[in-house]
Amino acid sequence: MVQIEVDHVTKRIHKNTVLQDVTAVMHEGRIYGLQGVNGSGKTMLMRMIIGLIRPSEGRVSINGRVLGKDIEFPESIGFLLENPAFLGRYSGFDNLNMLAGIRRLAAPEQIRESIRAVGLDPMDRKKYRKYSLGMKQRLGIAAAIMEAPDIVILDEPTNALDEAGIGLVKGILTEQKQRGALVIVSCHDIGILKELSDEIFRLDAGRVVEHLCLDSAQ
Repeated sequence: MVQIEVDHVTKRIHKNTVLQDVTAVMHEGRIYGLQGVNGSGKTMLMRMIIGLIRPSEGRVSINGRVLGKDIEFPESIGFLLENPAFLGRYSGFDNLNMLAGIRRLAAPEQIRESIRAVGLDPMDRKKYRKYSLGMKQRLGIAAAIMEAPDIVILDEPTNALDEAGIGLVKGILTEQKQRGALVIVSCHDIGILKELSDEIFRLDAGRVVEHLCLDSAQ
């Protein structure tokens, strides 16, 4: 069972408080939406759960293990942060194949399937530097899901995508939930979040100002 606990987390950068007393508990097999304007704290909260940033106060734990104390990073996680960056002189498949070689958790066919899932061709030899913004976004999503991680975090995954691409993203999020992953997604489109999420946390100025439960499970 996978559980994330954000326990009274505050984050200060210099004199600015970017997260303030945020508390949330999240479980596997559910989609959690983060909604709010730019600068509301969504991306900062995601970075903290990924383990890239430590809280000034409070703690984040994965299955009872505190990030920065018991573990440095979640053991099984895939994520997309804004503006994914890959090596420009390599193809999409080659980029993901090199990335997968770090932990050796995704076989070549898994990589190909993830690329197909986002509507790209794994056999396309086009270099990444020639990708459109939408293609880059799709490849970033493929990288996040290719290892079938326990936790999937996607920051604004519909950015730069057309309607067909948005439809693919919706399907991918649903598939990740169905296989038992804990999914966290941010999106400016509240309609998409309400359609897909089990729970939504609305942030404003670093605080959770609203928590919506959209199903009967607690």
